[in-house]
Amino acid sequence: MKPAFLILTAAICAFAQAPKQPPTPAQSIHSNFNYINKQLLDMANDFPAGKYDYRPKPEMRSFGEVILHVMAGNIFAARTGRGENVKWDDQEVDPKKYSGKAEIVAAFQKSVDDATAVLKGIPPEHFTQTISPWVAVIEHSAEHYGLLVAYYRLNDMVPPASRPQPKK
Repeated sequence: MKPAFLILTAAICAFAQAPKQPPTPAQSIHSNFNYINKQLLDMANDFPAGKYDYRPKPEMRSFGEVILHVMAGNIFAARTGRGENVKWDDQEVDPKKYSGKAEIVAAFQKSVDDATAVLKGIPPEHFTQTISPWVAVIEHSAEHYGLLVAYYRLNDMVPPASRPQPKK
């Protein structure tokens, strides 16, 4: 074999085995925040409008009310990210102010867009000092995502993320 081929092969092998750098705190926050909100937006857009009032039990929130509740977390994240001193519970919205799927989806989309814009404006080094409130908001959203999966299953539906995906 030619030496150039051996050197090239060795270089390719070394590159292929190089350890992958873990994401930075900022990258982790951005990717997790975007991921969970995409999952929730897919659900909000997919769930039938006629079932937005569905409640597994009378004392539980309806599907639409859960989406609005998660929206409050995004509002809290955006406001906190802008430096406002706010309390999480004060961000809750009155579900009676929203009539139907279209208004709820639009409001949730706006909350995602607003919080994402604020998140993009935060310098990456900020996340080496604190990851608050973003991790709490991501966790909260993920917990309610799991709850909404149950709403799907109780309605004999398959959540968007659990459906077969087309091969790329």
